[in-house]
Amino acid sequence: MSISKGRESCPDWDIEAIHLMISRLKKRIQAARGEIAPDLVLKGGRVINLFSCEILETDVAIYDGVIVGLGHYDGPQVIDVRGRYVCPGFIDGHVHIESSMLSPQELSKAMLPMGTTTIVADPHEIANVMGEKGIRYILDSSEGLPVDIYVMLPSCVPATDLETSGAKLSSEDLVDFKDEPRVLGLAEMMNYPGVVSGVGPVLEKIAAFSDSIIDGHAPLLSGKDLNAYMTTGICSDHECSLFEEAKEKLRLGMHIMIREGTQAKNLRTLLPVVSASTVRQCMLVTDDLHPHDLLQRGHLNHLLDMAIEQGLDPISAILMVTRNTAQYFGLKDLGAIAPGYRADILILSSLRPVKVEMVFKRGKKVVEQGQFNYKSPHVNSPDNLSSMHIKPYGPDAFVIPQHGNRVRVIGLICGQILTKSTTAAALVKDGVVVSDLEQDIIKIAVVERHRATGNIGLGFVQGFGLKQGALATSMAHDSHNIVCVGCIDHDIHVAVKAVETMRGGLAAVRDGKVLAQLPLPIGGLLSDRPLHEVARGWEEMRRVARDLGCKLDEPFMALSFLALPVIPELRVTDRGLVDVKRFQHVPLFIS
Repeated sequence: MSISKGRESCPDWDIEAIHLMISRLKKRIQAARGEIAPDLVLKGGRVINLFSCEILETDVAIYDGVIVGLGHYDGPQVIDVRGRYVCPGFIDGHVHIESSMLSPQELSKAMLPMGTTTIVADPHEIANVMGEKGIRYILDSSEGLPVDIYVMLPSCVPATDLETSGAKLSSEDLVDFKDEPRVLGLAEMMNYPGVVSGVGPVLEKIAAFSDSIIDGHAPLLSGKDLNAYMTTGICSDHECSLFEEAKEKLRLGMHIMIREGTQAKNLRTLLPVVSASTVRQCMLVTDDLHPHDLLQRGHLNHLLDMAIEQGLDPISAILMVTRNTAQYFGLKDLGAIAPGYRADILILSSLRPVKVEMVFKRGKKVVEQGQFNYKSPHVNSPDNLSSMHIKPYGPDAFVIPQHGNRVRVIGLICGQILTKSTTAAALVKDGVVVSDLEQDIIKIAVVERHRATGNIGLGFVQGFGLKQGALATSMAHDSHNIVCVGCIDHDIHVAVKAVETMRGGLAAVRDGKVLAQLPLPIGGLLSDRPLHEVARGWEEMRRVARDLGCKLDEPFMALSFLALPVIPELRVTDRGLVDVKRFQHVPLFIS
């Protein structure tokens, strides 16, 4: 079919763009054949071939940002990489940018020297706060960055009807973003009870994206319910925490995203499911990674080190952060060193451990020896991205009058975002229930911050080790109301007030005095400062928490998940305690 004939049948055909593409393709062909010089030759490196799963010593020729050939090439710009490994850029297939507390621009600067050239983000958190405006902020502020940021549209805003969020997104709202160039599909379908039960609005979203990728979120789902969940076209899961759980999902055809983040650490448990026959269905992802971990340990390079240390061969490990992820998301020109692939390339000086020496983005060297030398586009600071609308309250808002002798208690599980539902005798003083420090049981409060409803959910949690003071944050998955734990009501009140005054952030309080705070002015979730500043502030918050007796390595990360009513077993939202297995509110007191 001629171009002119095609244009007649396709009125939207851009004839000029087609001619330009033909011209570029001809030049790539000429460069591949050696008829014209490539822009760049990486000479004599040890190319990690992810098709044959072998390492080959050869040149890599790059033209117009694309790999055009492997073999012997020369050109005006040659970089000798002999003795070093040539590897595709790393791709993280499931990231919540908001957990880094960094703007997309600052996150890009942080990740690139670690070898990450692409991420797939779920802006679920900022969408729960700001709705469509939050999604638009992520798309606009990530345009033209040296790390490609693709987006999966948040499927659960709000995550459930058991909490108060800042927005509601219908299937129609999400479809408005569907044709955006960097939107890939529908993000993790957390409302798995709604899917299995066939709830109409949930199925509407799935139906609207039936021609796209749909990510899953189904912790501990098994048997016929898992079958039902998967019949809808959901084809991945990053919530596996048990070997047998991951094995069952693999056997049913799910792609398993093995997660190792700041709070949820599943890599060591799940890595044994990876074998020669299953590796193509597996990915390594971070999900939620806080700034100090990013600064101190790294990103996917750290996960690769862990996997290789556990005995996985390096090529299989690299597959799980490159080609596997690109294929799953339909990014057909990413994830390999081969002709026609985008020249997002790493030069590694070592595989044990993974050491990134150089990073090339679309054929341009953007990092060398850890130094970022890419001029990012200027991004204006966002306006009106704060959400802090709270009905006035005082210290008495956190008082729990006695209505029984036993209370439900959220039990923390070390290294997991899962919790236990336990009970304990209520410690009563002057007719009200208070924290029982001897049993490591302290009060938890969730204060609604979006609609000034006056909702304050109260409960008790065991496992923080806090001996005095209070800790509060506006990062509280998924609706991101203000969540606070504390030993006495006055300190809880002061900590919540500190977060409100900052218009979002973290606060630590003792004896009515704010000891440390970290502002997060973008939606109460993100800072506009660089990684090292945010990481330093995060470390200070952790240090003060330890001084208050907290025994958790990541107290604020643990705190942020206690209001998440889609992870078993017991949670608390602004509307009260939630039994996640029953997916309903339950009373604090047990009759």
